[in-house]
Amino acid sequence: MAPMQDTAMLDAQSAPNPLPLLTSLLPPDDPLRVTLHNEVHARPSARVRLPALIIYVAVLNAGVTREQECEHLRQLPGQQALPLEKLHGNFLRLRFAGYTVKWERHTEFTRYSIVQALPAGAGLGAEEPDLLNTLVVAPDWLRSIPGRTVAAIQMAMVHGDLSDQRALMAQAQAWFGGRTVVASQLGHVPNPLMTPGQAQGHSWALTEFHIGADGFERMLVVAPPGTSETRTGRISQRMLELETYRLMALRGLPVAKQLGPMLAEAEGALAAITARLENKSASDQDLLDTLVSLAARVERATAEHIYRFSATRAYDTLVSQRITELREKAISGTQTIGEFMQRRLSPAMATVAATAQRLASLSERVSRTSALLRTRVDIATEVQNQQLLEKLTRGQELQLRLQSTVEGLSIAAISYYVISLLLYGGKALKAAGVPLNPEMAAGALVPLVLWSVWYTTRRIHARLHADH
Repeated sequence: MAPMQDTAMLDAQSAPNPLPLLTSLLPPDDPLRVTLHNEVHARPSARVRLPALIIYVAVLNAGVTREQECEHLRQLPGQQALPLEKLHGNFLRLRFAGYTVKWERHTEFTRYSIVQALPAGAGLGAEEPDLLNTLVVAPDWLRSIPGRTVAAIQMAMVHGDLSDQRALMAQAQAWFGGRTVVASQLGHVPNPLMTPGQAQGHSWALTEFHIGADGFERMLVVAPPGTSETRTGRISQRMLELETYRLMALRGLPVAKQLGPMLAEAEGALAAITARLENKSASDQDLLDTLVSLAARVERATAEHIYRFSATRAYDTLVSQRITELREKAISGTQTIGEFMQRRLSPAMATVAATAQRLASLSERVSRTSALLRTRVDIATEVQNQQLLEKLTRGQELQLRLQSTVEGLSIAAISYYVISLLLYGGKALKAAGVPLNPEMAAGALVPLVLWSVWYTTRRIHARLHADH
């Protein structure tokens, strides 16, 4: 047998690999092609065999690195050599004898799910059973999960008879210690051939939305015998995600309440600025300083909280999707999970949405007020510029007049110097024996010299104007 296996291995190694041939038929892959394609398989659905207990903990992972989470997972039996690369895909399922541990990292939180056998005596008929007495992981390991707890759930999944709703509800309420529960029949498909009393779903889900003394919420899922493991896995995943996303969506509510007084103060300040702007009761510089300070406060609040509001909308959308996927049908005498959640969640989401809209509206109003103030400043600047231009025009006119006066004086001065030169020339000629009276000749040439200087000046002016 061994030689045959070796030969088969050699044949396999020498045979042409079809993968290069297939890839050669295509253009080069986009760098993200494989990553995006495999995203649909990034978090495969769980398979849960009933009866089962799921211990679920979701923690905020702000400031928690994958290295810290990997080091914590290495504390599980046989996982001391767990490589960090296993956590790069945001999903990891570790299988042990009789139980599994699932790790999932999301943007803001990390989820840990421990699926184990249901403790004996903890099924239907038990009264508020202790579900942690057979915990398969060490309590210290659970307590030392890096991060801060945002959701913790004990989910028991058991077999039961769904045909007798009264008896099943009585057993379920006893399982929750007699407290009021919220319950839904899941997988309801409308069928006009069935009467209203007939069971039309594949399972029941019950919870009380209450944190017990041990810090956990409790959920109970009842499915008839023969329910497939994949179906129970999908039910558990939807129920756990529903509660986690609900809590994550509600994280925007304290932020919205905190912003309320600041928004009211900012709106009042903006109204006062607008009134002062309308009445012109303050200088532009004072208004500008006040408006800039207000705009900075609003933009800071927007930068700090816009992500939280966007995340709240996204989580609320996921909650609605998970409720729709449950395909609930009401059980007589109880609220459905979706109805209870929407009635409690909708006002909070409306408050968050209104606060986000209020913040965005305030930012827009500040921008419009800034535009009005800018227009007012621009108009005032234009008026000042116009006044400055008028002053410059008057100055230029005075300068032209002064220049004309100076030019007249210049003509007289130039003419004086020319006549003086002619006078000196006449005297020189008289000394040389030319019968000439220099004073009479100079006096006779005065009009001609004046006209010549004036005419030359005019020509120079004409050439300068012609060049411009």
